[in-house]
Amino acid sequence: MGLMISTFILILSAIISIFLAQVFSKISVSYISMIIGGIVSLIPVLGSHVENFNSEIFIGLIVAPLLFFEGQETRLNSVGKELKHIIQTAVFLVIFCMILAGFGVWAIAGISLPLAFILAAISTPTDATAMESVTNGLKTPKAESTFLKMESLFNDASGIILLNMATLWYVNGHINYSETIVDFLVSAVGGALFGFAAAWVMVLFRQILLRTSYNSLNAQILLYIVTPLILYYSAELIHVSGIIAVVCAGLVHNAEAQRSRFINAPQVHLSKDLISMIAEIFNSTVFVILGFMFVKIISSEHISLNSLTWLVIGIVLYVINTLTRYIYGRIRLNFNNKSAWIFSLGGVHGAVTLALAYTLAEFHLKTADFNLILMSESTLIILSLIVPTIIFRFILKKDVTSDEIENEVVEIRVNMVHQAIDTVNKMYLPDNVKKSVIFDLMAQKQRTRTKDFVRAWVEVVKHPEFTGAEKELEMRAFMNALAQERQYLDMISQSEVKYQDYVFDLYNEILMAESLIIGPTVSEEDE
Repeated sequence: MGLMISTFILILSAIISIFLAQVFSKISVSYISMIIGGIVSLIPVLGSHVENFNSEIFIGLIVAPLLFFEGQETRLNSVGKELKHIIQTAVFLVIFCMILAGFGVWAIAGISLPLAFILAAISTPTDATAMESVTNGLKTPKAESTFLKMESLFNDASGIILLNMATLWYVNGHINYSETIVDFLVSAVGGALFGFAAAWVMVLFRQILLRTSYNSLNAQILLYIVTPLILYYSAELIHVSGIIAVVCAGLVHNAEAQRSRFINAPQVHLSKDLISMIAEIFNSTVFVILGFMFVKIISSEHISLNSLTWLVIGIVLYVINTLTRYIYGRIRLNFNNKSAWIFSLGGVHGAVTLALAYTLAEFHLKTADFNLILMSESTLIILSLIVPTIIFRFILKKDVTSDEIENEVVEIRVNMVHQAIDTVNKMYLPDNVKKSVIFDLMAQKQRTRTKDFVRAWVEVVKHPEFTGAEKELEMRAFMNALAQERQYLDMISQSEVKYQDYVFDLYNEILMAESLIIGPTVSEEDE
């Protein structure tokens, strides 16, 4: 029961954050979610019902599906082309960052070398979701964006393996290099092989079902949604990287989606909508949890704020990681100065970093060391979010402003609807049918008032349902009107190129509206 209440509070907080992000459109939803999470933590009646953070559940139930969906947005062919760069950023860059940050923290903060390398290992994984929060309203160059996305998909596994090495060093007092290298190869390569193989089996199973009479749309979608959970925990059970497995599985599913879009269009369409909804809620939930944990960590009576060692370590980790990424980008990735800074600052840290810190709870570290890790990594995360948010405003181009987009799209939408209404007015239709069709078309402009809806609702309740003939006339009126809207948008998409994406969104909206008015009931005979 406690877990249900905790989940409800976190998801409700995420939903509120998403609504508020529509009101404060110039502020990233990630920051709003963090603030909401912090507020929840400060309200005793809410914060006391949120369960203690469990890194295994968090990574398995939230991070794994997000990485799976992120992987599905990436073409397998693109990964093949970028394999060299993926290895460079997800393996070699991670190792360089850990070594330099580890020795840097050890030298400056005066802590033990194993503890310094634990802190450094946790600071290596980057977060694609967090990256989006610092580029809100800005255009990220395609090359740098691709590098950052590929890196964030695969470097979590490297960070986890290096953290295990550093933790065993802390506990046992020595490093087993050969064992670490073997573990890395088994975990990474094994995770990739398992992910590709298991995903391919599941894809074939679903494709076979699609071509039989046993196929069920709802069951297929549910099977797809639980796929990352099954793969992650199965991979972890056989001691290979669950993170790599779900990412590779997502890549396999990308190719499947491209070649089976039309075999069951309703299923594909519903799947995309559900994925979009789940990803948005999960992304917001991640930052709600992050904000909640920040406030909880800072307000914990077990952590002394008198010593600023944690603050120094957090700053050192961030500075060394950022500079290492910049130098690596210049030397190994052949970036120019600006691109190298974008790549460097784009290595944003998020909830995965904090989750890795909490995995140390099971190793029974000294309380003072564990608290130091939590505070230092929290400082690193905050800096990695705030610094690029400020600097990117000066070095990245602004995207088309929301006001400019809104004004243009509203004008296009209004003209589109007027074209449709003119078409309906020219048709011979019963007055009740024509009035109903025009009201629905007017609603497309999103300018009908609530009282207009109430009045229309009352009329629906008071008057009998359309006859079969009237339903067919209504359907044909809509089809003609919506066809006119599509024709208008075709013309606009060729003349207003910079708003083309938004015009295509309107076009898609019309197609979905048309699917709602086409149905078997229109041809029913009157009783």
